[in-house]
Amino acid sequence: MKVKHGNLADEIQDVIDSGKLPADLTDSIDAIRNIGNFAAHPMKSKQSGEILEVLPGEAEWTVVVLEELFDFYFVRPAQRQKMKDDLNKKLQDAGKPPMK
Repeated sequence: MKVKHGNLADEIQDVIDSGKLPADLTDSIDAIRNIGNFAAHPMKSKQSGEILEVLPGEAEWTVVVLEELFDFYFVRPAQRQKMKDDLNKKLQDAGKPPMK
């Protein structure tokens, strides 16, 4: 996926707009963008006037989302390729053409 370099919020939007991620990951990276904005650009509560901090659970969410992205882009494709290779070997042993 080709992402135009710029600011992180725009790069995340490019990934979201690409439509290449499952909906749950799209929602999660959008949440991470918002959490990151709280950390990088402090915002105040309109009710209390207090600065809204990133909470520990929100910080942990970013790690979970990163793990899910690594799984989506690296782990799952490798697992699928291994399964495909194993099946193609079995098909070859049976004198059948490989899967497409």
